[in-house]
Amino acid sequence: MRKSPRRSAFTLIELLVVIAIIAILIGLLIPAVQKVRESAARSSCSNNMKQLALAAHAYHDANNYLPVNAGPGYNYNPTSPYCWSWLARILPYIEQANLYAACGIPSSTINAAGPAAATPVKTFQCPSDLITNGQPRSDEANIGSSFNYGGPAVSVGQTNYKGVCGDNWGIGNFTNNIDNANNYGLDNGNGIFFRSDGAPGGRGPLSLTVVSNADGTNSTFMIGEDIPSLNVHCDWPFFNHATGTCAIPLNYGLPPNVDAAGNTDWPNLYSFRSHHTNGANFAYADAHVSFVSQTINQSLYQALSTWDGREIATPP
Repeated sequence: MRKSPRRSAFTLIELLVVIAIIAILIGLLIPAVQKVRESAARSSCSNNMKQLALAAHAYHDANNYLPVNAGPGYNYNPTSPYCWSWLARILPYIEQANLYAACGIPSSTINAAGPAAATPVKTFQCPSDLITNGQPRSDEANIGSSFNYGGPAVSVGQTNYKGVCGDNWGIGNFTNNIDNANNYGLDNGNGIFFRSDGAPGGRGPLSLTVVSNADGTNSTFMIGEDIPSLNVHCDWPFFNHATGTCAIPLNYGLPPNVDAAGNTDWPNLYSFRSHHTNGANFAYADAHVSFVSQTINQSLYQALSTWDGREIATPP
């Protein structure tokens, strides 16, 4: 009886070729998977911002003005009941009424809220930030007076989303003295923002009625993104950490171009940035959301951040 010829095994060279081919295929697959994951994260982020913009409009329907950031007599510290942010004020409109009540908003203080003020809110967190860090971000910040809290250190919940206070700024590398003499929103019961010298006032959309938006709701930024790990001024309870200016270019301060002062360099970081590739999402005053490239013309970027600049600005 004739025996079947014995089958030869893989040679070492053949095995190495197979391993090399597999490695190449994995190398081609990983960027594709990462791209799909980031696309999904960017879409989820856009949905978060849409919810926040709609919540701001629901607040407007109930109060006849958009949610304010702080209030008259704010005293600039967490021991004042007037220091709650616009994000804190819209909690009941994003299914967080229990947290709103636990914090005692708006009559109690951030300090008195205790652990409740450190509660992470999923709608305030960008999935791309979580992906980049590799694990869920800690919800505590231990922000003290050195980070502009003006009071004892407290733990506070982080946010990736901040209100747009306009195009003015008066300190750091991007001083922009537009309409410095005008007191937009100055201590009038409709919120505290910033004009170019850092004083109360501003030209962003919050603290207004929708009908007072002279530039058009579809061409006015309302909400932008930021990254808590790159800017310590990012939390949802405190008004000063829930807003930013478009006087500073989009994505300024991303690695490797980080200032020597790091994430506490508020004069150059009080702005917007994201972990999305080459730009960030913005929600407009009419509640639509779009992605804005970091290469946007700076003049257009600033024009889109104001509600009364009378500029002819076409969103990108």
